[in-house]
Amino acid sequence: MEIKITPSLLSADFANLQRDIEAIGSADGLHIDVMDYHFVPNLTLGLPVVQSIRKVTDKFLDIHLMIDDPDRWAPSYAEAGAQSVTFHVEAAKAPIRLARELRRLGARAGLGLNPATDIDPLRDVLDEVDMILIMTVEPGFGGQKFLDLCLSKIERTRTLIGDRDIWVQVDGGVSTETIERCAEAGANVFVAGSAVFGADDPDAMITTLREKASAVCGSRG
Repeated sequence: MEIKITPSLLSADFANLQRDIEAIGSADGLHIDVMDYHFVPNLTLGLPVVQSIRKVTDKFLDIHLMIDDPDRWAPSYAEAGAQSVTFHVEAAKAPIRLARELRRLGARAGLGLNPATDIDPLRDVLDEVDMILIMTVEPGFGGQKFLDLCLSKIERTRTLIGDRDIWVQVDGGVSTETIERCAEAGANVFVAGSAVFGADDPDAMITTLREKASAVCGSRG
């Protein structure tokens, strides 16, 4: 599995987004959390900001929609140039149709699961998506403590995926203390916010996180 580190801009300085983006040159992409104050109790960046970010970077844009009506809004992010758009299964009314529309627009389709949402009932949907995002905190705010109970779900997800080319992303509490356990469980894409932007050298932290996850994946063969 190819390891990817996608820092969350939720932990960046919103007044200096371009500066903080340029400070993480080794990142495999930018994870952008879009929240609507309905699906989660927080309000963050929206489509106009994503469009502006697209103009100042050629980085892989990984959009994470934590909103009530992704069926309506998700395609707009693909049209804005995002390479990956993740919507939550708890919010989507027609997840298969939405995933197919995102793919038609040229974006990878991601399916997000809250900590209490089981992956097993979704096994028949896996061929319709390119990534499963497993929340390892309750969605809405950065800086939360990692929920160890989600490790078994990461393992089950990797087992259900089998040899399919589907990424397993973890989001929430990813740090030097937790990333190895996530990689061991089967994750290969890691969203790190506070751990990266709270470090003295954010780019060096990305390298450290990647090395820790890669060492685990390498030992697994």
